[in-house]
Amino acid sequence: MTKQQITMDELLAGETDQQLAAGEVIEASVISEKKNEVWLDLGAHGIGLVPRREIGFSRDLKVGDTVMASVVDPDIDDGYALLSLRKAAKDRGWDEVKRMFEAGDIIEVTAYDANRGGLLIECEGIRGFMPVSQLSAEHYPRVGGADKDEILQRLNSIVGRPIKVRILDSDRKTNKLIFSEKEAIKEGLAERFEKLKVGDSVRGVVTGVVDFGAFVNVDGIEGLIHISEISWERVNNPSDYVKVGDSVEAKIISIDKERLSLSMKQLQEDPWAAQVEQFKKGDEARGTVTRITPFGAFIQLSPAVEALVHITELSQGVEAVDPEKIFKVGEEKTFTILEIDKENRKISLSLKNK
Repeated sequence: MTKQQITMDELLAGETDQQLAAGEVIEASVISEKKNEVWLDLGAHGIGLVPRREIGFSRDLKVGDTVMASVVDPDIDDGYALLSLRKAAKDRGWDEVKRMFEAGDIIEVTAYDANRGGLLIECEGIRGFMPVSQLSAEHYPRVGGADKDEILQRLNSIVGRPIKVRILDSDRKTNKLIFSEKEAIKEGLAERFEKLKVGDSVRGVVTGVVDFGAFVNVDGIEGLIHISEISWERVNNPSDYVKVGDSVEAKIISIDKERLSLSMKQLQEDPWAAQVEQFKKGDEARGTVTRITPFGAFIQLSPAVEALVHITELSQGVEAVDPEKIFKVGEEKTFTILEIDKENRKISLSLKNK
């Protein structure tokens, strides 16, 4: 059949085949841009209307621009189609998000806001979330006492800064999009871990100070300096020795899958080892009471050497004596040195016959 022989019924049938359907995405060009609406040329499908609320964010449209629009209603009053640029962009965004999620791509994003639970992030026009637990050691807000206001302050300092992440979870039906910085750096961390060994000296930046120690970022790897490994002195408050942002050098004393255990004091000379040489078994030594316990008292013999006088060494009598009736914190007394255990850094004292 030639073109001249096409019947009117066939033309109408072809026109019917071209009818728009709700949810369809179509390419169109801007023919009019007004304050509250944009009009689009849909070609063979006629004219389409996009209300301002359906344009989406950051769209600076002008006449002649080509856009992709999603059909909301193919036939409203006067025969126009109701369209949405926002939905079309979101649909394309979800398609790209799905591709990146399945490919395991590492992408760069920027948080636009934060709450106490994590960072709010937009990717390809889709809004998502990165929980605090998915932040790397560099950005994780280690805060003493879990101060929620301080956590939020630390998270707000990341807003507006580019972060490399992987998509951890993506569900278009529930509009769920979760990001992870930890997953993005995992492969690189594994390579860095392989290069480290116990005994190495490393330098890092203090990211958090808590009651039990200090957290340190060592080239993206999280390390912990326990309170007992900060100094050879007795440490009551780690914040007296280190602050967030300090650069510190420490020795690796153990390595697990995700964290280094570090020691600052093991890179320093042990003053106990030097000062204990002045004491001998059987000698008398004068010291200051620093702590009183149910089983005895601790005595400071020198700036770095502390010793214990056990409850059984307080009196000649058979019955045990209450240490609090014998001692007051801060007072000085003279003792006899019973034992010096250099390997375990222990000195035992006696108050008998004093």
